[in-house]
Amino acid sequence: MKIAVIGQSLFGQEVYSHLREEGHEVVGVFTVPDKDGKADPLGLKAEKDGVPVFKFPRWRAKGQVLPDVVAKYQALGAELNVLPFCSQFIPMEIIGAPRHGSIIYHPSLLPRHRGASAIHWTLIHGDKKGGFTIFWADDGLDTGDLLLQKECEILPDDTVTTLYNRFLFPEGVKGMVQAVRLIAEGKAPRLPQPEDGATYEGIQKKETARINWDQPAEAIHNWIRGNDKVPGAWTEAGGQKLTFFNSTLNTAGLVPEGEDLPIPGARRPGVVTKAGLILFGNDDQMLLVKNVQLEDGRMIPASHFFKGADSSALELTEEELVTAEAVRGAWKRILPSILEVEDSTDFFKSGAASVDVVRLVEEVKELCDGLELENEDVYMATTFGDFIQLLVRKLRGDDKEGECVIDYVEKAVNKLTLRMPHQLFIGGAFVDAEGAKTYETINPTDGSVICQVSLAQVSDVDKAVAAAKDAFENGLWGKISARDRGRLLYRLAELMEQHQEELATIEALDAGAVYTLALKTHVGMSIQTFRYFAGWCDKIQGSTIPINQARPNRNLTLTKREPIGVCGIVIPWNYPLMMLSWKTAACLAAGNTVVIKPAQVTPLTALKFAELTLKAGIPKGVINILPGSGSLVGQRLSDHPDVRKIGFTGSTEVGKHIMKSCAMSNVKKVSLELGGKSPLIIFADCDLSKAVQMGMSSVFFNKGENCIAAGRLFVEDSIHDQFVQKVVEEVRKMKIGDPLDRGTNHGPQNHQAHLRKLLEYCQRGVEEGATLVCGGNQVPRPGFFFEPTVFTDVQDHMFIAREESFGPVMVISRFANGDVDTVLTRANATEFGLASGVFTRDVSKALYVSDKLEAGTVFINTYNKTDVAAPFGGFKQSGFGKDLGEAALSEYLRVKTVTFEY
Repeated sequence: MKIAVIGQSLFGQEVYSHLREEGHEVVGVFTVPDKDGKADPLGLKAEKDGVPVFKFPRWRAKGQVLPDVVAKYQALGAELNVLPFCSQFIPMEIIGAPRHGSIIYHPSLLPRHRGASAIHWTLIHGDKKGGFTIFWADDGLDTGDLLLQKECEILPDDTVTTLYNRFLFPEGVKGMVQAVRLIAEGKAPRLPQPEDGATYEGIQKKETARINWDQPAEAIHNWIRGNDKVPGAWTEAGGQKLTFFNSTLNTAGLVPEGEDLPIPGARRPGVVTKAGLILFGNDDQMLLVKNVQLEDGRMIPASHFFKGADSSALELTEEELVTAEAVRGAWKRILPSILEVEDSTDFFKSGAASVDVVRLVEEVKELCDGLELENEDVYMATTFGDFIQLLVRKLRGDDKEGECVIDYVEKAVNKLTLRMPHQLFIGGAFVDAEGAKTYETINPTDGSVICQVSLAQVSDVDKAVAAAKDAFENGLWGKISARDRGRLLYRLAELMEQHQEELATIEALDAGAVYTLALKTHVGMSIQTFRYFAGWCDKIQGSTIPINQARPNRNLTLTKREPIGVCGIVIPWNYPLMMLSWKTAACLAAGNTVVIKPAQVTPLTALKFAELTLKAGIPKGVINILPGSGSLVGQRLSDHPDVRKIGFTGSTEVGKHIMKSCAMSNVKKVSLELGGKSPLIIFADCDLSKAVQMGMSSVFFNKGENCIAAGRLFVEDSIHDQFVQKVVEEVRKMKIGDPLDRGTNHGPQNHQAHLRKLLEYCQRGVEEGATLVCGGNQVPRPGFFFEPTVFTDVQDHMFIAREESFGPVMVISRFANGDVDTVLTRANATEFGLASGVFTRDVSKALYVSDKLEAGTVFINTYNKTDVAAPFGGFKQSGFGKDLGEAALSEYLRVKTVTFEY
């Protein structure tokens, strides 16, 4: 068809382009005159395509259509007028001229919200459904017959911009093209508009956008978001006119604590908090406003309302000055009516519109190596000087929003000055727990108090989950590319490496880890884990699947692997940083946000890790860390309706409880790494020296506080006595002492309660008739030291043969020479299945045994050989799900199937 497009804006440009792609002939484009030397995008595109463009300032004079206008229009021979978005009044002489008449796009579900501010009123009225209508133009105001309608859900925090960008723009373009296709095929309906339910609202203007405070919070929220960005809902407060933007009813976990802002007419004063400005309706319910525009036009974060103007201008480097000039050039291109762009030049007062904000963001991205600004950044820094300051701070990674005040505990240890955070980490800030509650964290080497640590309460969990949810749904984390996410994780790994001596020293101080082992394993493997998963970020892919075709049409089915959302991670005390890294790295690589509960007795490396995430530039709210008790913090995470996944490492008993809570709350996804009683089978044909060495490591590594520790050794009868003799000789060579001493092999147990359990465990072994060959006692010195212990003559029915010690206790049992199947039956006679091992020179025997052992990991002629690329997890009551390797990503992803028909 021959089509005349009448309208303006990017929306009009997209409709025009798609109609041409469909094969229609656009014979002319009628758009608005240039403003400040800038052509409208629709007219600009049409001129480039060689399509006649007309820019009439008006179509009528004194109520009569202008003859010259009609003549130019009629000369085109249009068969249909398409009005995608038009701010001019088009005379009926033009509307009714073509053979097929005229069709108009309207951004509401007519007959509701007739008029020019339909999107605003859709939100102001709190409609649950929105959408658009394409109708046949008549001489009424949005009253013509209906041709096509499409609807969408209105989200609770939608604004005019988000609703337009998410649905009304992209689907509206498709709808206009579909409507023209129906007309061309002779299938376009003409359905009279019902008058039942019809509404008409006037154009929203600044003077009519004042907030009425005598209504519920939800109505105030709807008023603010319905006027966001233009004209802006405003009120008088603080001696000036304030305009509010970016409102939300999502105030879960927020506490109205801060500085009061009296507002005339409001039931209660507003409260300026770290999260923004909390406002109240006449129902005493809260809403949160995140941005405020002052009377002088400056836009500021609402949380900064009572802060003075920032006078600390950055001094730019030579390279930054070059960048500033390049950006100045971009401003000149966008603002052609401005002769010179000075520091005081205001972007919007110089004629820029919302479409120019998008253009500026894209130009900056191209000029600054992919730096992604938010549209909001332009509104927050409207003058060129302020914009450059904001830009340089972001390029340096030290923009004001990223600054965080940290109250350190300082200690001179290991020839270092440790600076340790000790507060909760929520939403990118270190904060006290509710009620300023704290507890003591103890140094297991001497039993002394290291420092007071904030003790998280249930309300703190709610705040942390709310911060993580906001970061996932609205923050930068979900908007950056997967490759940029990987770059942040690489940067975090580099910072961990730079601070590895400090992290290892804290691990020795707080967990009793031997420093040299902490440096290599606790910290070293943590760094490797983040590097490994950083590389996975941009390699998480779906697949295409051939399915039966819906003939004569065709189908395409694809899968997408998406992040789950807010994840809760509960970690144990034996490897505080490493266990955190194993789960958190995969969780973040998948694109989730996280609330981490470190073990109550070992919180300090987790909190130091939190500090490093800030330095790495991980956006606020992505990572939150809550030291506290499992019964409060862990339980609330398991119960919380906004947490979608729990990753837990700990005891089987607690794991079962978590699994039940996750099921009863919101059917959370769960992965569990639980208890173990890992068998190690040593055959007579092994390399005995290596078997002794690895057998020692399998039990005494990390003081026996090792989830995959060999809980029971089965030694073939012919080498049993020799094996035991060599083990005892090696045990007596072990140096027990200060974990920071480079010669120490064996440090203190993690905490006093665990030491007591080990003493009881050994006492029970003796009582049941096992032979205590060595050890079994507390070392007579300050701290929580326990002797490396060896039991022999352990029978299958004994407590120590069935239950895990989680300490430096070797439990040895004999098996008859050559009786492979019987020892396998004994090894598998446990409800645990985390790890296992076998020592033999016979490859066939090794493979046979590895096939039969019921455990998630089987070590052959080695032990404790884990790697970041190899999946790790157990069978039976040792849990399910995997840490490490590609398999770990699946624990933090969900698969969505998408099917097209064409």
